[in-house]
Amino acid sequence: MELKKIAKGFGDAPFSRHLMLELLKDYKRPNDKISELVKSGELLSIRRGLYVPGPETDLPVPMPFLIANHLRGPSYVSMEAALSYWGFIPERVYEITSITMKTAKKYNTPKGRFTYQHLPSPYYSFGIEIIQLTPKQYALIASREKAVCDKVILTSGITLRSTRQTKDFLLEDQRMDESMLRKLDTSIIHSWLDDAPKKNSLEMLIKTLKEL
Repeated sequence: MELKKIAKGFGDAPFSRHLMLELLKDYKRPNDKISELVKSGELLSIRRGLYVPGPETDLPVPMPFLIANHLRGPSYVSMEAALSYWGFIPERVYEITSITMKTAKKYNTPKGRFTYQHLPSPYYSFGIEIIQLTPKQYALIASREKAVCDKVILTSGITLRSTRQTKDFLLEDQRMDESMLRKLDTSIIHSWLDDAPKKNSLEMLIKTLKEL
């Protein structure tokens, strides 16, 4: 496998076109070589200018959360994907939703479906954690508190006006684990309020969490 020889030792993240051109600098036509590697299946194109190794190369393949970070950045994994990772919801998630300061976008790739939703700065930058996926792969993900807040903010048509409604939203509609919700640090959420969208809903979220 040519790609294995060329790319060995260059990490486990997706390959940008710039990196591929650097790796292939000894070829007379590096762009043609990239096309050849894609055609042979050694490289998988996940969007224009971004690639991951094909399944038969024996090279480390980036995990979905890491792909999500690179596919449209800056961004961090949130919503159902983060809630599932932290153990708030029982469902396995097949589409990864991330938050970005850029415009919303969707990608259907050979490695899965990736959705990006917009949230503004400075709220965007709060509550982002780095998690280790494999010995060499790390990804940006919403903290437990941020994932719940993002879900409240980005659920269309929802304005939380009472603790009863909020409990129904969290426990019935979203099927979140009550014991996990009790562990959330409401002081962290409170520190975000002045810069957060749907401030009143987050205030009701804090009140409800304290009553659980």
